[in-house]
Parts: sequence; structure tokens; C-alpha cells
Amino acid sequence: MRKFYVIAGLSIILSLVFSGCDALGGQPAELKTLHVNSGGAGDIPTIDPAIAEDVTAITVIESTFIGLTQINEVTSLLEPGMATEWDEVINADGTQTITFHLRDDVPWVQWNDTKVEIVKDCAGKDRMVTADDFAYGIYRNLLPANASPYGYLLSFVLKGAAEFNDGDTEDFSTVGVEVIDDTTIALTFLEPAAYNAQISGLWVARPQPKWVIDGDDCTEAQGEKWTEPGSFQSYGPYTMSEWLHDSSMTLVKNPFWPGTDSVPQAKIDIVEIAMLDPVPAFAEYEAGNIDAAAVPLADIDRVKADPELSKELVIAPNLCTYFYGFNTTAPVVEDVRVRRALSMAIDRQGLIDNVLKGEQEPAQWFARPGLAGAPTMDTHPDLGVKSDPEAAKALLDEYLEETGQKAEDLDLTLVFNTSADHQKIAEALQQMWADNLGVNVKLVNQEWAVFLETIKGAATPQIWRLGWCLDYPDANNFLREVCAANGSSNPYDEAGNPAGGFFWNNDEFEDLMKQAAIETDPDKRLEMYARAEEILVYEDAVMIPIYWYTRVTVTKPYIIRTFSVGGHELYYKWDITSE
Repeated sequence: MRKFYVIAGLSIILSLVFSGCDALGGQPAELKTLHVNSGGAGDIPTIDPAIAEDVTAITVIESTFIGLTQINEVTSLLEPGMATEWDEVINADGTQTITFHLRDDVPWVQWNDTKVEIVKDCAGKDRMVTADDFAYGIYRNLLPANASPYGYLLSFVLKGAAEFNDGDTEDFSTVGVEVIDDTTIALTFLEPAAYNAQISGLWVARPQPKWVIDGDDCTEAQGEKWTEPGSFQSYGPYTMSEWLHDSSMTLVKNPFWPGTDSVPQAKIDIVEIAMLDPVPAFAEYEAGNIDAAAVPLADIDRVKADPELSKELVIAPNLCTYFYGFNTTAPVVEDVRVRRALSMAIDRQGLIDNVLKGEQEPAQWFARPGLAGAPTMDTHPDLGVKSDPEAAKALLDEYLEETGQKAEDLDLTLVFNTSADHQKIAEALQQMWADNLGVNVKLVNQEWAVFLETIKGAATPQIWRLGWCLDYPDANNFLREVCAANGSSNPYDEAGNPAGGFFWNNDEFEDLMKQAAIETDPDKRLEMYARAEEILVYEDAVMIPIYWYTRVTVTKPYIIRTFSVGGHELYYKWDITSE
């Protein structure tokens, strides 16, 4: 069937005339509208590149702001973004400088309640995206007052970034960011690494409209409210026109994005993003109200058996890992024997066969095979942690005997973000722990935004659920940037002490992260990461790797789309056909 939605209301037709006018008569044409789901119940936490940290937020940012470089969502290869080319130089002090040469034809835009328009400066001229805008985006991600959850990423790699982010200096000029002219910016990195150009293109280094956030002679400062409708400005293939918090968000095509080989102009005029749990989202898919959706665990068998739905189903690799983390300082799980026992008591293959049913793979370690530097089952079949209920019981019994406790009396709680699927997984593991260890683990769920705050601070629960998808295709992105000191799930305080998440430090692990980052021999680098994984998931048992993801999604047959291996969908590469 033809899936072009005709918007009937006159005001909305006028709003969208920018993308729907007939070239001869100027009459509104049929508008292509895509209906998708954000991936979970609850509001998208933010669309501010200086604060975003989750897939739902980054997916919106990927379509509204374009980085210096792009990582192809299917192949993971590096491509041009706003930079048409770049030069790399190794400096005498061992640092690396990459100089990016930018496009000069991309304006800032905004939705003005009737259409997308180019933003004007105080002199009435078009505001074009410049190198200064990129520098300001990096500045906001590193500014201590913003408390960016991803500031650590730039701190790990960019010269002077850690000192600025930690508040040791307030002079941003000490950071390795040099604006040479409007279309040229140079970034200096602490050490040469293949992933430096990839990190340069991530949302943490993308422009933000300083004149809106801080204000100028003709614009009132909006501060943190700059991402709200009416204030939001962007420049990518889409911009945001409406945000009904906790309900939906609307993206509209930006007709002023020039289009490139790697970032084409959008073919779809409107993207409506619902904010539903996978179960009601799938019901909306079956009712014809959503065009692409994840398949809930409870429906997988039915979808596979259905003659129509099975044709719309795609199961494919996804470079993500599902895991449970430990607060290693919390009661009971502060003992590594308990943590290791809980991990070894899990039947990962049984979980996949009986609950997940999406061809996932049992995860023996954290960094998903397929990433540069990551071990694989071919190279390291015995690495990490495997299911071994008998050994798990023996470990726990040793702990119980030493502490004079009984398994059924252990006070343990697992916290996860609200989702029917996460609930099913948690209940399956809860039963495995009861059957194999005699332990009764309580389950608690929290709304997504609240949950993100909970697992980063002093009140981090004993056991908590999370998943990690690649930001760029390297083991460094998983092991160092999630687990090392001050990583995403291991935040440190200003005094340099663990302050949330894992509450963990291991000197050997830290040394391996630093050595592997600069190692040029791929075989040696692989072994460094393999050793780090052994420390992380077995010796210190800081986390329970559970499974390596696959995407299990259905898409209507009239949708032409790509399938991202990292979870960030690029809607500007999708289309809607008449068939």
C-alpha cells in the first residue's frame, strides 16, 4: 500500500510547505511521514550534545547535528562529515594533531512554527556552521559546570582536556583545540591512535549554538532550555519541531542541508518518534501505526511463525553487549567470590534459547567481537566467564561459611530500567540464582532518566543493568571508556576516588588500557585487551557479561532502510516507497 501521509490541517500544511510544494503550481504534495519508537518508555532524557549519553538521545542528535567525521552505521568505516578532508601529523612531543577542513555551505536552521528557516545573526546575515561552533561544542562538553556524562571521553584523548574538565584550569586555550579560521580546526591528541579521527566526529565534539545558549546582542540566553521547541537550532538533515515530553518528538526535514555522499539529504519529510515500551510499540506496529519496531520477547515465537510478520523480521548482529554491573563496595557483593558466583551461576545459552530467542550470543567478556582489538571466540574460546553452577555454588558456600550466613538470608537487589523485556530477563536470572545458589534477589525497576542518575552516584545499587553499544568500532570504546577510572560506568570524584557505578580501580587494568591505546602491533594489542577482560569479568568480576546483542526488529515492507550495527538509526538514509 502507499504509505505517504497527507497532512490535512491547513496550518500544518503551511508548516510543511518547504518540503511538499509542487514545482509548477506550488500546491502541497503528499508528505512522507515515518512513525518509529524511541526504544523505551519514558521521555528522551535530552537532545543536548553536551549532556546526551543514551541511544535514544544520540539517535536524535545524529540526524540533527553532523560531526567532523562520520562512522558508517552499517560498515563502521570512517567517512567525511562536516569535514571534507583532514591532515594528521605526529608532533615532536609524541602528540598527534589532526587538522579538519570544513564545508562552508551549511547554515544553522530552526523551526519557526510554520516552516524551517535559516537563522540570522545580529547583522541579518545567515549564520553558517563554523570552526568556532565546533570549538564551543567541545568546550561545553568539557566545562565542569555542565557535568557532561561523556566529558571523560574527550578527557582520555584530547591534550589538556582532563585538566580543564577536572577544574584544574579555567583556561580553555590550554586544551588541544585550535580554530585556524572559519573552516579549519585543529585538534591535538595526547597520543597517536587510529580512533582519534573517529572520536572527533562523535556527538561530544559537535557544534552547539552559543548565541542561543549564552545569548548575544540580538538573542536572549536560553541556557539549558535551548533544546526546547521554539529555541532549538541545528543544521543536519533534520531539525526538531515538536517535543511533547514523555509522549513524542517530531523531526522535520531541513531543506537547507546540502547533502553529501555520506550524509545525504533526507528523503522522508517528517519523523514521528513515540516513547513507548516495546510491548505497546509492537502493538502499534501490528495496528499499522508504527512503521518499524523491536520485537518484544513474548512475541518472538509468534512473529517467526506468522507468514507476514516473519517476512518483515530481521535478526542481525548488533555491536552491543548486555551486562549487569556491581557496586563493588556494596554489602555482600563487596566480596569478589559472591560477584563471581552470581556470574557463573547464569546459564547464558539457556537464557537465549528460552527467553531471548533472537540468535544472541552468550557473552564471556565485555568488548563485543567484531571491534578492533577485541578478542573473538576463535582466538580466545576459554577467555572470561562461563556458566558453571557447581563452581559458583562452591564459591558462594566458601563465602557463607566464612561469614556465618545462609544463602537465603543474603540481602541482594537488582535494579533495572523499566521495560517488559528487561523484566523478563531479570526474572529469568533471578530464578537461576535461586535454583543454582539458593539466593533470593529482589528486583526493582526505575524510569530511564531516574535510573541513569541512580547508577552513577553514591546510591548505586548492588547490582544494576545496562547495555553498551559502540560509539566507534574499537575495544578501547568499551573497556577504557566504560570501565577504566572515570569511565562512563566508573565515575570518579574531584579527589580522584571512585564515586559511582563500579566503584572500582585496578592498577594493572589501568596500565593495560594506556598501553593498548598506543600499541601498533594488532596481535599484542589483542592480548592486552584479552588480559584486561580476564581481570574485568573474572578475576575482579566487576560486571556480569550476559549476551552479545542482535537486532530483532520488524519493518513494514514499504520502508527502505539501513540497519545500524550500533543502535543509532540514521533516518535521513531511510525512505518510504509506494509499494
